Amino acid sequence: MEEATAIAIIMFVVLFPIIMTVILMSVGGRSDKLRNALAVATSAITFLLVLSLYPFVMSGEVIQHTLFEMLPNLEISLRLDVLSFSLAAIASFIWFLCTIYSLSYMATEHGGSRYYPVLIFTLGSCLGIFLAGDLFTLFVFFELMSLIAYILVVHEETETALKAGYKYLVMTIIGGLALFFGIILVFEIGGTVSLGINEIIGEASWLALLAFICFLIGFGMKAGMFPLHVWLPDAHPVAPSPASALLSGVMLKTGAYGLFRVIFNVFSVELMQSSGWDIVLGVLAIITILLGSAVALTQNDIKRRLAYSSIGMMGYVLLGLSILNDNAITGTVFHIFSHAIMKSCLFLAAGSIIWKTGKRKISDMGGVGRQMPFTMGCFSIAALAMIGIPPLNGFLSKWTLGLGALDANLTFYAFVLMVSSLLNALYYLPIIVPAFFEIVGEGSHDLKFHIQDSPPSMLAPLVILALCTIIFGLMPFNIPFDLSGLASQFLLHRGF
Repeated sequence: MEEATAIAIIMFVVLFPIIMTVILMSVGGRSDKLRNALAVATSAITFLLVLSLYPFVMSGEVIQHTLFEMLPNLEISLRLDVLSFSLAAIASFIWFLCTIYSLSYMATEHGGSRYYPVLIFTLGSCLGIFLAGDLFTLFVFFELMSLIAYILVVHEETETALKAGYKYLVMTIIGGLALFFGIILVFEIGGTVSLGINEIIGEASWLALLAFICFLIGFGMKAGMFPLHVWLPDAHPVAPSPASALLSGVMLKTGAYGLFRVIFNVFSVELMQSSGWDIVLGVLAIITILLGSAVALTQNDIKRRLAYSSIGMMGYVLLGLSILNDNAITGTVFHIFSHAIMKSCLFLAAGSIIWKTGKRKISDMGGVGRQMPFTMGCFSIAALAMIGIPPLNGFLSKWTLGLGALDANLTFYAFVLMVSSLLNALYYLPIIVPAFFEIVGEGSHDLKFHIQDSPPSMLAPLVILALCTIIFGLMPFNIPFDLSGLASQFLLHRGF
């Protein structure tokens, strides 16, 4: 593939969903069927366009293209390498499935003419983050995604949703200001914010430390890092379930991606380790893992339990970024991929259960597996993957992260991963076991125990995601895991 062709595709990947947003808004009030079809087609075409970049990525080259320069050394640019491709591919894949799921889910909900344009615009913003060529471009798309996602959070327009949206908006503004200040500091120190091959800042200083703290706040807030996680358990449960799946499965990863770029392109592995910043990140990661898992145990609302679980799972990503060796980074990238699949499946399954039965409390879900066997079966597979049961993909990501911790002689980190898996089992198994084998909790007698599962457009994405947890587990041919290894080599050794 010629570089000019690749550049054109990258530009189209980012701009196509944003352009289609305008079209979706114009047809939304005229024909719901046309609007829905255009939304699905947009997400499908975007996913296929991202996949078309695979041959170029595998050549080992990096595309860096400047669209235009705003000020000297401050530009809007795009970039493609193996890491950005991997995250863009999984994001567009999950988005496509969630858009299909939305067809039946949103058919009985209000605000469809607002929901679909916002959904597609957010897709373009997310891909703009993953394909940004410099920190300023990344910041622009990061803020666009964060602000427009507010509409998804408050979609239900209930008092609870509006309160959660307000908290989300306040935290977004705080994170955005911190991120902007960090970019200014990097520009002042290094004279550029371009995400080139070499790092921008090579020596520790007070300004460099302040920039690192700013990035940690800005990107850590979006990634659900302690103590900036406070918006997440309120925002995810109140959003429509497909939006919850995207908030957790994809949009949290934009924060993790930002930290990847900060550590490897703004600073360097050597600077992180010599200055001790990796230890700071490791401590925050451990607290995030244990806090998210521990609080998830106390939640009776299924979507709040999943939201707190997401906090713990994102702690895994932060932990891998603090270890900074081949196995750790491979496991981290693969865990981003795995978590996107597992948690999207869980949120969509939970949404189907709520949509069909009206049950949100876990204590009321005894026997729901007999009423919705396929939906609950998919939920169970994804939950077992989250626990880390082999041969599912969650086991492979945790195993590789554990190897990275042991390679770095950080035995305590490996122990934390084991404790976290135990906690995962303690808050997922009480959902799965009663669903199939018991009838527990008040109101459970209301359930009619005959098969009345989700409609095909909601069930198909669940089945695909559940199958992916198996296919991308301990299989001989595992493209996402191979891409994760290549991303690790590229980041740590500047090539593969």
